[in-house]
Amino acid sequence: MLSRTADHLYWMARYMERAENIARILDVNHRMSLMPQSDSQAEQAWGATLRIMGLEAPFHTRYGDITAESVLDFMIFDAQNPTSVRSCLRAARENAHAVRGTLTSELWETTNATWLKMRDFDSDKLYDEGVSSFFEWVKFRSHLSRGVTLGTMLQDEALRFIRIGTFLERADNTLRTLDVKYQLLLPAGEVEGGSADFYQWSALLRSVSAFEVYRKVYRDLITPARVAELMLLRVDMPRSLARCMKEVFNNLRVVSNDHSAETERRAGLFEATLRYGRIEDIMREGLHNYVVQALGRVQDLGNRIADDFLMPVSRPALAA
Repeated sequence: MLSRTADHLYWMARYMERAENIARILDVNHRMSLMPQSDSQAEQAWGATLRIMGLEAPFHTRYGDITAESVLDFMIFDAQNPTSVRSCLRAARENAHAVRGTLTSELWETTNATWLKMRDFDSDKLYDEGVSSFFEWVKFRSHLSRGVTLGTMLQDEALRFIRIGTFLERADNTLRTLDVKYQLLLPAGEVEGGSADFYQWSALLRSVSAFEVYRKVYRDLITPARVAELMLLRVDMPRSLARCMKEVFNNLRVVSNDHSAETERRAGLFEATLRYGRIEDIMREGLHNYVVQALGRVQDLGNRIADDFLMPVSRPALAA
């Protein structure tokens, strides 16, 4: 497959997944903001949302103080924010248009219709129709896109690059969400198992569609260590890091070329450490440190995949 085609397919999938992930994070924060809390607690929670995406500095440059309304506007509609829902859906559509001949007509029409509908939304319509309703729409369109992809695309290299992009983006988001939310919730001062503690940890699980899964697997109180185990090591949890890396590794093996042996090796090693990892060891070493290292490995894989398969990027020459 031409690297240009693979590049567009890969980024089409990443942007669609990213739009869904942003909607999930914002929806949970919006619901939690409806609980009784001080202004400083609300600002801290919305600030955590910006930290998840690494967007604190760009936000403060343009908006100043952190409020629910300003963060929602920045993360949903701001065309100058490349990570806003609007920007992600536009980028997904543009990448799909560039390889329209490679996609099935159903997948192209789904992606294009999502962007056309997104253009109709503005702040007034968002609050008139309900903020959570908008987030459910974004998630539904992402689910629909994946379903149409799996239901209509030939099982060839094009589908493999779509899947690699989807699961690499999901892995990155799962790690960021767990790290920021974990640090935000642990110092809250609530006794473990208390009502506020339960609500906030359950909200974190709902952000990755894992609340019912947690109840089915553990059948007990929600605890930080078990939440971390579910989101990191349970390969049967669709949005866990272990599941994401298994999908990335398996699809990389299918599209491997003469240059990708080291990328495949690193992906396989990462997948194996998750498959045989123990949450006790992770918690003992420190969850934050583990997540930072895991994020580095995910980003390293993304860079290597770009070098091995996608459009070449200019890099400074190595020193002699």
